[in-house]
Amino acid sequence: MQQSDPLAPERTRTALSVDTKKTSHSSAARVIPIVQMSASEAEVARQMQICNACRYCEGFCAVFPAMTRRLEFGKADVNYLANLCHNCGACYHACQYAPPHEFGVNVPKAMAEVRLETYTEYAFPASFGALYKRNGLTLSVALAAGLALFLLLGTVLHGGLSSDVAPANFYAIFPHNLLAAMFGAVFLLAILALGLGVRRFWRDVSAGTASASAPAVAEAARNALTLKYLDGGHGDGCNEESDAFTLVRRRFHHLTFYGFMLCFAATAVATFYHYAFGLEAPYPFLSVPVLLGTAGGIGLIAGPAGLLWLNLKRVPERGDARQRPMDRGFIALLLLTSASGLALLGLRTTSAMPSLLAIHLGIVMALFATLPYGKFAHGIFRSAALLKSSIEKRQRNTLSLGSD
Repeated sequence: MQQSDPLAPERTRTALSVDTKKTSHSSAARVIPIVQMSASEAEVARQMQICNACRYCEGFCAVFPAMTRRLEFGKADVNYLANLCHNCGACYHACQYAPPHEFGVNVPKAMAEVRLETYTEYAFPASFGALYKRNGLTLSVALAAGLALFLLLGTVLHGGLSSDVAPANFYAIFPHNLLAAMFGAVFLLAILALGLGVRRFWRDVSAGTASASAPAVAEAARNALTLKYLDGGHGDGCNEESDAFTLVRRRFHHLTFYGFMLCFAATAVATFYHYAFGLEAPYPFLSVPVLLGTAGGIGLIAGPAGLLWLNLKRVPERGDARQRPMDRGFIALLLLTSASGLALLGLRTTSAMPSLLAIHLGIVMALFATLPYGKFAHGIFRSAALLKSSIEKRQRNTLSLGSD
């Protein structure tokens, strides 16, 4: 078998892979229509050709075993591999062909550039994704401020800032049914947009992939929840500023994700209390919703603050500078949500409660509205890529290349 020439990037295909899989009903090959690749996608395809000839990094993460199952890389392959990449940096620091070598292999940066295009291409509606990509931080802060101001004005007009309001009586400011309608609508729209986007992504990248089995789903879920591939492939962690390994990125991601999930669980438990037992907020400090919310809020302070610190000092050569507004916009909303929530919890029996409640609700609504277009979406696409990887590992490798 002849190896692809890594020195000939002009030979890189700019098309979706051709599926020549034969079915039991027909011996004819099924050809997927050719789709032109962007410059960033073509660059990833070029680098994967070089990496496929070298394979020094094959044990680092899921990207390289998946790579060895391919000799050529079309648009679907590139989008799949880019979202499978966790940007840990181990391959960049280990690569003998990294800049200033003439091959110029920088997999983390090339993959990051394609991921940004993925978020925009699969966003629904696409115009929202493009807007957030260009002005993520400004849009996030402006939307949060605008919604908070709108709710504050509404509160003033209805006398909600009056000293007659009972301490900690949130529903005296915003009736429960009004809150449920507002946030239910925004949340459902966000879930719909995310679902449509990941459905289109899965349809494109899963051609020729078998159906998901229970073991494949379980493995993908475990890898996603534990951030397995932020351990560098050896358990010691990623590379940040140097060749030294560290697990700090993994830990900050865990604090952020599980802090978010604890806050979501607090809301779910409070909803259950309300409808199942007729117990209305506010709840005592030692109640389950408050304890979950407090722990989640602390996680959503520590995790995003750490990720912002890493983002600010990140080596430029290892990422895509165009993603910084998107990254920092999402981090800013998480920090504002947790900070305003904890402040509301601590001051809910004071006269500041109505104002803090309006500000907090405005920020949370902005966070929900931007979920499908910001950094949150990358977790959804990455989970889909991990599922495809787990399914693919259980299929026979017809190329008989690599150790996968």
